[in-house]
Amino acid sequence: MNQIFILGILGGFGAPELLVILLAIGIGLLPKIFYLITLQNAMNAVRPENRKMPSGQVWLEIIPLFGIVWQFFNVANVSDSLKREFNDRGIPTAEARPAYSIGLTFCILFCCSFIPFLGVLAAIGGLVCWIIFWVKIANYKAELQRNIKI
Repeated sequence: MNQIFILGILGGFGAPELLVILLAIGIGLLPKIFYLITLQNAMNAVRPENRKMPSGQVWLEIIPLFGIVWQFFNVANVSDSLKREFNDRGIPTAEARPAYSIGLTFCILFCCSFIPFLGVLAAIGGLVCWIIFWVKIANYKAELQRNIKI
């Protein structure tokens, strides 16, 4: 009786199917986790007085649904924090708001990925922009670590 009830809740999935689903979710989360570690490390490279938010708040993006909105805040706050730090250290940057444009583009394209038909193209473009944003943030963090102000 209990097994029938549990199978009804799980939609008829057995243990092998659930294992595959959980494994797929876990593998899908790995890049997101490494991305958020990069954002947190970039924020940690910025002195506290130049941060627009505490570095640990980047992890709010991992919350389902809420993360869709929070990614916009992450992009803006990380970009502005980097800008403040670069200005404070007197390090010139090519962008007025480091990585902001490509970050905003990835956020918008990700949101557009839910649109039928257009969504596939938006998702591909969003993935490309996300990777570019991720690499830019990592490079800006490395630049800050090379130019440590004492």
